[in-house]
Amino acid sequence: MRLVVGLGNPGSGYVLTRHNLGALILEELAEEASVPISRKGQGARYGTGTIGQEWVMLARPETYMNLSGMSVGKLSRYFGIAAPDIIVIHDDLDLSFGEIRIKEGGGDGGHKGLMSIIEQLGSPDFVRVRAGIGRPGSKEMVEAHVLGRLTDVEMQEMPRIRERGVEAVRAVLLSGAEKAMNEFNVKRVKNSCKEV
Repeated sequence: MRLVVGLGNPGSGYVLTRHNLGALILEELAEEASVPISRKGQGARYGTGTIGQEWVMLARPETYMNLSGMSVGKLSRYFGIAAPDIIVIHDDLDLSFGEIRIKEGGGDGGHKGLMSIIEQLGSPDFVRVRAGIGRPGSKEMVEAHVLGRLTDVEMQEMPRIRERGVEAVRAVLLSGAEKAMNEFNVKRVKNSCKEV
């Protein structure tokens, strides 16, 4: 079984904040795959079903972001799912808003949700689907930026972002992380005829 986790903060006040992009993409995936995330346990809401030929568990931690690992760790241990079989969807300050990238393993990049997951799993060897939220002008503005509500302009982009995020998760599940990274992590050059 593969575990797909969408990160965010619980509660209606956080639903449309930038920090909840992972959870928003997971909900889109659950709807498209007809996998309701309605069961409760191990500090999460989750559901199981199939995507392609893969048996998957889709989970949304009910902890706050910086304690995400408590839930992911419990799900991993209870259901016997190893770190390499886990996909975590999360917001990312280091990508411009709306960019979707895939990463296999690595550090936490200062993301407290990833930090908690690595600590609880005892391993960084899970796949990340990164949803860009852009970085604010100064370090002091980071907390307000990630917890801030999506602007009207950003909201208009959300259907495309959610769909692209779903495509990235599907690509990892159906084709493997390496092939998915080759597809999603290509830098698009505006003028392809330009000499380099």
